[in-house]
Amino acid sequence: MVEHLKLGDMSVDVERKAIKNVHLSVYPPAGRIRIAAPSEMEMDTIRIFALSKLSWIKKQQRRLNAQKREPKREYLERESHYLWGKRYLLSLAEVDAKPKVEVKHRKIVLTARPGASDGKRHQVMEAWYRQQLSEALPSVIAKWEKAIGVEVSEWQVRRMKTKWGSCIPQKAKVIVNLELAKKPKECLDYIVAHETVHLLEPTHNDRFKSLMNLFVPQWKEHRKVLNRIPVSHREWSY
Repeated sequence: MVEHLKLGDMSVDVERKAIKNVHLSVYPPAGRIRIAAPSEMEMDTIRIFALSKLSWIKKQQRRLNAQKREPKREYLERESHYLWGKRYLLSLAEVDAKPKVEVKHRKIVLTARPGASDGKRHQVMEAWYRQQLSEALPSVIAKWEKAIGVEVSEWQVRRMKTKWGSCIPQKAKVIVNLELAKKPKECLDYIVAHETVHLLEPTHNDRFKSLMNLFVPQWKEHRKVLNRIPVSHREWSY
């Protein structure tokens, strides 16, 4: 059950869980605020915590509001689409055969059956992006497994609404956001490194930051690059 906490003109969603520590998140694109708190924690204690983080919350919201938004895709001829950070113009082809997507020079050619809806074209493109990530991931994961000295038992590409990636340390499982296929490959590399380090340290505490500094010295720069890239037009939620 989600409770709501008011901080002046700000609304904070509070969810109580069987956890030990309080977790504060500010989600794109509009800067929605969420706190996950231990089940037994009093709301007054949560309020005091939120107030102590007010300047940080406002800073994150300003950053999100300044970030560019991708326009909604309508799958029109010569519409801009991205693969690994590079811009391509969409070219549409109608053939009574299995739909497919190909990169030809500076174009992404989307072939679909005559009369295919925007929704169907979206499905075809999404399946293609998933394939691109699925082909790229094994070598990136292997690189960080060797560098960090861990083993990923399972990985998954998922459309994620609030994160670029996540990790389930108990299962040694790494999950990456489907949208990363549109971003520069350096972004995928950074996210995989980040999630793989979570196999050594599940939280974002000082130990985690020290490990990131050790294995990925430029990780803060990579994070800035990812944060500068236009985000999806859709409203993210959790």
